[in-house]
Amino acid sequence: MLNLPNILASLRILLAPLLYWVILNPEYFTNNGYDITWNYYFASLLFVLASTTDFFDGFIAREWDQMTMLGAILDPLADKMLTLAAFLGLMMIGEASAWAIYIIIIRELFITGIRTVAFSEGLDIKASWSGKIKTVAQMIAIGFLLMHWPFATELLWFAVALTLYSGLEYLYGFKNAILKGKN
Repeated sequence: MLNLPNILASLRILLAPLLYWVILNPEYFTNNGYDITWNYYFASLLFVLASTTDFFDGFIAREWDQMTMLGAILDPLADKMLTLAAFLGLMMIGEASAWAIYIIIIRELFITGIRTVAFSEGLDIKASWSGKIKTVAQMIAIGFLLMHWPFATELLWFAVALTLYSGLEYLYGFKNAILKGKN
């Protein structure tokens, strides 16, 4: 179903490869006479714009009662595409630890797999608060990394710790949902 929340999630999906390209092509700015910081600013602006759609698509879907199955699939997919585009781009230019990005990607793939299995079994494992906090921490870390601000690396590793914690919480929720389903 085409509604405003799904359009916003789709916009986030479209902005992800553009963000990735901007991160990997700073020479576009420098070859056109701009200082490298303009690359940082533009990448950050794209990321903030896309991240803002994450808040609004969920808020509008709940407030306007426009939650759909398509939205339930598009929203987390768009989140992952955006954060992975940023993290992979930052890793490729040497601004983010490959190990940190590896851990984040593995967790995301693993939890997506668990949620898919749960869904196929008729179980609903909703996003937890720790998962939402993890997303915010990742977005803040990405912002700091994009702008080359102090403590960016520390924020990235903090986001990794929250990523692992929320992954364990999903596993625990999955285990409990399976046990309830067998009773």
